Amino acid sequence: MSTFGALNTAYRGLTAAQQGMNVAGQNIANAATEGYTRQRVEQSSLAAPARGLFSGGALQPGQGVSVDAIARLGNSFLDGSVRSAGAQAGYASARSSALQGIEGVLQEPGENGISTALQGFWSAWQAAANQPSEDGPKGLLLNAANSVTDKISSGYQALDSQWTSVRAQASDKVTAVNAAATQVASYNTAIRSTLAAGGSANELIDARAKVTDKIASLVGGTVREQPDGTVDVIVGGNALVTAGSVRVLALSGSSSDRMGSPVQLEWTDRSGVAVPIDGGEIAGALSVLAPASGGSGGAIAEAAESYNDFATKLAGIVNTVHRVGQLPNDPAGNPGATGQDFFTTGAGPAALSIKGPADITGIAIKLPNSGALDTGIADRISQLGTGAGSPDKIWSGIVTNIGVQSRGAQQHESLTAAAQVSALTSRASQASVSLDEENVSLLTNQHAYQAAARVMTAVDEALDVLINRTGLVGR
Repeated sequence: MSTFGALNTAYRGLTAAQQGMNVAGQNIANAATEGYTRQRVEQSSLAAPARGLFSGGALQPGQGVSVDAIARLGNSFLDGSVRSAGAQAGYASARSSALQGIEGVLQEPGENGISTALQGFWSAWQAAANQPSEDGPKGLLLNAANSVTDKISSGYQALDSQWTSVRAQASDKVTAVNAAATQVASYNTAIRSTLAAGGSANELIDARAKVTDKIASLVGGTVREQPDGTVDVIVGGNALVTAGSVRVLALSGSSSDRMGSPVQLEWTDRSGVAVPIDGGEIAGALSVLAPASGGSGGAIAEAAESYNDFATKLAGIVNTVHRVGQLPNDPAGNPGATGQDFFTTGAGPAALSIKGPADITGIAIKLPNSGALDTGIADRISQLGTGAGSPDKIWSGIVTNIGVQSRGAQQHESLTAAAQVSALTSRASQASVSLDEENVSLLTNQHAYQAAARVMTAVDEALDVLINRTGLVGR
């Protein structure tokens, strides 16, 4: 290799070291940037030229170094683990939040719960039995009955409002998924163009990875990398994003039907066909929005159905005894009617329509054909709160069941959150910037730059002697 070739080798060393310092500086500058993946210069040595006529048969050194690429030190397997963990954490979080909301509606134990209202209701019957000739205790009994029915109705209405809120949030999340898919498609187009032109698209790939992580947390799915640098995002076995094209998702089901309306995720170009998703916040929301199905349906609708069942059973248990009793005599002294219900329920959900008597004339205290001070019916009803099949036990079972579900959902949320943190930590250990490592890289490249510059200076001095001072030696 000629002396001038040595200059070229030194120049290649200078540019490679400079590129290394530039990349180290980029890493250091983005050490705190969320989603940034550290980079490294990929180098390879250039082989010596083949022996030729003018080489004199002498062995030749290599021709320096080549900067082949600026590599992004990410790991597709760790990225996939983060997306999978994020999808499961999103699902568990949505369910836990909904079940905690249901638990909050119960207000148990507490002064505003149905359990306290039931205790007051039974006590009011006993008070009425203690003073059968007085109207005051009967008025308090009406208030206690209204307290029970109002709490049942307000609880059902709160669940109805929660269902509407969760559905609206799910709809917003579907909109967010569609917007994120459009972003991924845009990044795909930019990355493909940049790579085709020979540029570095590392920062664009980082930005796209953040968006795909978001999609996974919302709707699950997988990401498939393509040779041209683009990615396909697969949701429910079908492509949400393919290169620069996007399919649109939508939430079906009328929001006006409330808890009786099935809600599912669909492709807008395949209406009526549900998208089978098993992860992400949307899947978690859909699981609690499902209609009631004998205990295996959506958590909100099942809780509302529990309120309906409780209202029906409460009315049935009380009315069974109350029908045996006789209402008070009318103002003319005629005997009151028998076979009358204490609680009534109308059309629609029983929890919303259950009502007590309009006034004290609808309360049967005594048995038929008994004395004016008989309190047989009131005594029997006051004891209905005890026993295996009592309304109190039924309500306690409902509260316990919801509490167990909520506790289980919270534990699942904690486990999936821990798994997500672990996945993020594993990826960060591979992809995040270490300032110590970058300092070493910076110093290494700095010394390499100085050494290459020194080689160039030495070659320059040799050439100066060869060109300008040859023939002057010894004069």
